[in-house]
Amino acid sequence: MSTTPKLSKSPWVVHFNCNSCNGCDIEFLALLTPHYDVERFGIVHVGNPKHADVLVVTGSVNHRNARVLKNVYDQIPDPKVVVAMGVCASTGGIFADGYNVLGGIAKVIPVDVYVPGCASRPEAMMDGIVKAAVILEAKRRNPKAVQAGQPVVVRTPSAAPAAAAAIPQKEIPQPC
Repeated sequence: MSTTPKLSKSPWVVHFNCNSCNGCDIEFLALLTPHYDVERFGIVHVGNPKHADVLVVTGSVNHRNARVLKNVYDQIPDPKVVVAMGVCASTGGIFADGYNVLGGIAKVIPVDVYVPGCASRPEAMMDGIVKAAVILEAKRRNPKAVQAGQPVVVRTPSAAPAAAAAIPQKEIPQPC
């Protein structure tokens, strides 16, 4: 039995780098490779926001790019979905205390899906884009009902706690 959602149209995704360190961008590009093959879900990466359904944003918003981000968002035809990819796009990340940083992209445009992580893993990104496609499908059916909803936060299990527990702990000598 397939767990892939049934979509009426293939969602087209445009990516916007909003002042990121490129960690999330490289992981996003990994989705387009044969290893992850995000196109098997019908998701196509496009270069023009006027052709897109889903806006994927990486990086934090600053005073200089807030207007550009809003302009790109406005060029995408309705219904549209926004995915905040990585902790910087979600909250501002490690750059949040910078004098020129406004914070996450939700300060400028509405966000439908948050994919946390620094950098987000490609599996989490793929899950976030598939969830965005489901939200897009719901917006196509009934736009008024979905716009009032809460954003979705993609949570993926991490192997880090189990791996950290497997590392033998050394006793740290105390200073005299």
